[in-house]
Amino acid sequence: MRMRDNARMFNPSQADVRRFFCTVYAKSLQQLPMEALETLASHWIALHPEVQADLADLDAALARMGTTPETAPNPFLHLSMHLSISEQCSIDQPPGIRQAVELLSARRQDLHAAHHEVMECLGQMLWQSQRSGRPPDAQAYIEQVRQRATRD
Repeated sequence: MRMRDNARMFNPSQADVRRFFCTVYAKSLQQLPMEALETLASHWIALHPEVQADLADLDAALARMGTTPETAPNPFLHLSMHLSISEQCSIDQPPGIRQAVELLSARRQDLHAAHHEVMECLGQMLWQSQRSGRPPDAQAYIEQVRQRATRD
């Protein structure tokens, strides 16, 4: 892998993210072989039929960049957050996130619903970090997820 490609893997552009999800969706429709990350992405795409039309046309998805109101749902961000949370849990980074998500998932009896709650916590942590100019507070993030796991 070239250095530039490696940098894009860890800091993809908005267009890269859209290309990734549109390509995964096309591969899933055609039942083509996929890399591990693509397989995981296709799982989350399958659980979100409401966004599949957005993934069906790469050119349209790229053309919509920057033209959608900030208040409109962003299916690419949503799916990216599912992948981020899945990856966090798979490597338990930040430490304790796997257990917190497992507890929330068991409480809700639904991993997908739990992910949606974790997204709110993740978004809050990132917003606080941007607002304060400080690094993300992983412990506060995990504590928010744990609190959700202990309340109805």
